[in-house]
Amino acid sequence: MAFLDFAQALAGPQMAVGAARPAPAVPAIRVEAQATDFSAQEWQIVDLARTDGLRSLRGPGRFARLRKWIWGEEHSPTLASERLEALRRLAVEAWHKGYAVSLSALAAFRAAGFSTAQLELLLATISAGRTARVPRS
Repeated sequence: MAFLDFAQALAGPQMAVGAARPAPAVPAIRVEAQATDFSAQEWQIVDLARTDGLRSLRGPGRFARLRKWIWGEEHSPTLASERLEALRRLAVEAWHKGYAVSLSALAAFRAAGFSTAQLELLLATISAGRTARVPRS
């Protein structure tokens, strides 16, 4: 059994001569906190995605290709920025499917540089917006 004399200040086990000293504490590495919110432009993309249909996630259909061939009209709902397009695609799916979004949309969202906190914020906000919608009669 060991005996510690608590009557003396800083009493504790004595280190033997030549014993290894404990390693000094390693300073914590400062990690930049990831943004948990979206910019005003990104929130606007999320809001505009509410009116987009799931069809906007697919390529142009026969009618769109025919219209382009005949009249030269071309309408593309995709955004020029890959980051914003990944946000739009996930938001469109979330507006229509709730939390049941595809894994490919989640992977594209994460690959675009968005964080898990932003994903949770986006899905929670859209879910609240979906329940607040007035049912169509």
